[in-house]
Amino acid sequence: MSPVLSSSARTFGFRRRRVPQSTATLFPVSPYATSPKPRAGDAPGGVHSVSDKVETATVAGLGGSTSGYTTADCPPPTSQEAALHGFDSRADHRTQEVAVPLVGIARLAARSPVAESQRKSAEKPEYFFLPVKSILNKCDSARVPFDWTINPYRGCEFGCLYCYARYTHEYMELDGGEFERKIFVKKDAGPLLAYDVAHKYSYASESSGGQKPEHIAIGTATDPYQPAEREYGVTRACLEELSKREGLSISVITKSNQIVRDIDLFKKIAERSELALNITITTLRPRLARLLEPRAPRPDLRIAAVRQLSEAGLRVGVSASPLIPGITDREGELEAVAEAAHNAGAQWFWSGVLFLMPSSAKQFLPFIREKFPRLTKQYEEWYAKEAYAPEKYRKQIADRVARLKQKYGFDSRPQRDTHRTTPCSQMKLGWDAAAVAAELQGIRSCAAG
Repeated sequence: MSPVLSSSARTFGFRRRRVPQSTATLFPVSPYATSPKPRAGDAPGGVHSVSDKVETATVAGLGGSTSGYTTADCPPPTSQEAALHGFDSRADHRTQEVAVPLVGIARLAARSPVAESQRKSAEKPEYFFLPVKSILNKCDSARVPFDWTINPYRGCEFGCLYCYARYTHEYMELDGGEFERKIFVKKDAGPLLAYDVAHKYSYASESSGGQKPEHIAIGTATDPYQPAEREYGVTRACLEELSKREGLSISVITKSNQIVRDIDLFKKIAERSELALNITITTLRPRLARLLEPRAPRPDLRIAAVRQLSEAGLRVGVSASPLIPGITDREGELEAVAEAAHNAGAQWFWSGVLFLMPSSAKQFLPFIREKFPRLTKQYEEWYAKEAYAPEKYRKQIADRVARLKQKYGFDSRPQRDTHRTTPCSQMKLGWDAAAVAAELQGIRSCAAG
């Protein structure tokens, strides 16, 4: 049995399925963790597709993934979307447990072998090698500005208490509190990504009317430069593969100054593809940052990384998300981050108010009660039924951010080029010998790059 799972919790290959009975709680376990039933024709091990996704019968099609599947890499359904499909995004129920087989990504996680680590710290997380069939994950959600995601790891050691992505561990039948303690390393990233880009990626996205390449976002659900990257190098392997291509559209987001390690690859990628780098800085106060983001690099190190990337001629911006009500929203706080970002050479800046998923609320609300008890009532009122703060408050913050962008001349987000500078494209259906020959040459150029 894999050390990921406790022998006292379940038998190998099985989980204790919770069957609803009654009575909702305030901040329950996420309903998105519901496991599917095996279908006729499923592949051995319960893997239904070429990506590390798991079919979730109760929310199929809601997570922004390919129809019929939900993926941890895309945003979860909003409360409005959840209501449309007949379930309460905040509701949970007292349950009884029955044993059912693990399937999909949960089954893969249960069988994941231990990944040896050279780290000696007693505080280090457990690492496991996760066998996946794809690195590039499709995201069809209209709420995000990207078409594909790459998350080299599952879980993140930085342990940000508010992290919305904690719910992604529930797809593996693990509690969101294990997000920073059990890290899954995706195997064979380079070869898998080479196949994915050649067979799945399009240089003419539907959303742009065929004028722009599809966008790949790296680091949407787990930090690509967390400490695991120093040992396993999955992010580096992905960037090496992307640097061989041309005509792509790529962005990276991280809280780590380790990103500067890959400046050489970023320069290669930027010469041949669109590239935008993003560093998240929620506060400049180091003690507060340590409370909220226990193992992430200090804010000053992140600002220094922004400066180093900018001086290298790379396009870089700063995210001050999430803005945490009552904690990082005091007068002058957001303004200080924006000014530091501007002085370091950031080209764009944005911030959004805390989005609190149920699995994240289980970690964050006890922290609020202990460290900021005066805010407890406000948080329970604001986030009891919704994952979002009240619209009025969000509008105030949006206006504040808009004033800062105007003051420092920031873009809202990185501006994508209107026209591709490379000949890479998909073949047209019409038959024209000369045109087809030219298309084939362009495709060979992309593949060989």
